[in-house]
Amino acid sequence: MHWYEKLNQYFPIEEMKSKEHMQTLLKERSEIYHKDEGPNHVLMYVELDNFIFIDYLFVSKNARGQGLGHKLMEKLKHRGKPIILEVEPVNYKDSDTAKRLHFYKREGFEHAESIGYARRSLATNEINKMEILFWAPNNESEEIIFDAMKKTYNLIHTYKDKRFYGESYQPVEEVLTFKEETENGNILDNL
Repeated sequence: MHWYEKLNQYFPIEEMKSKEHMQTLLKERSEIYHKDEGPNHVLMYVELDNFIFIDYLFVSKNARGQGLGHKLMEKLKHRGKPIILEVEPVNYKDSDTAKRLHFYKREGFEHAESIGYARRSLATNEINKMEILFWAPNNESEEIIFDAMKKTYNLIHTYKDKRFYGESYQPVEEVLTFKEETENGNILDNL
C-alpha cells in the first residue's frame, strides 16, 4: 500500500493534507519536509534549525507494541531539538486517541496548555481543535513552542493551500492562540 493511503486510512479527513500537497512539500520543501517510511510505519516531519515538527506518525496495527514508535522517537530525540506535534483531544469513542496520548506521555512529551489550536477544515468546513504536545530537551518554554508552531503553520500547513484546496486556510493569528492563564488543564494528567 502506498504511504499516502496508509496515512489517509488512519487519520481523520480534517487532519489530512492532500496527496498533492504532501508530494509538493517533499519536492519543493525537501530541505525541511521529510518522509521516513518502512514496511510498518510512515513518519512525515519538518526539521528546522531549532525544532522538529511531526506532521504524521503511523505505525501499522501488527507492529504496535513492538517498540517501533519508540525507536522512531529516539531517532528524532538524538538531534537534541524540541519535538512538537498536534494531537486530537481524547475521544472516548475512539480508543486510539487515548493510546496515542499514553504513548507520547511515556516518551516524555508535555502538553502545551497555554497554546490553543482551532482551524476550520477545508474538507468538512467544521472547526477542528487540536492539542499541542512537545518534548523539550533543554526545558524550552511554551512561548518557544508557540513560535515554532506558527512557523510550521505558515511554512507547511498553508503552503500553496489555495492551489491544492481551492481556498486558503485562516491566517495563523486566527488559528493559534497563546494564553498565559488557561482553564484547559493538562490532557496528559488524567490518563
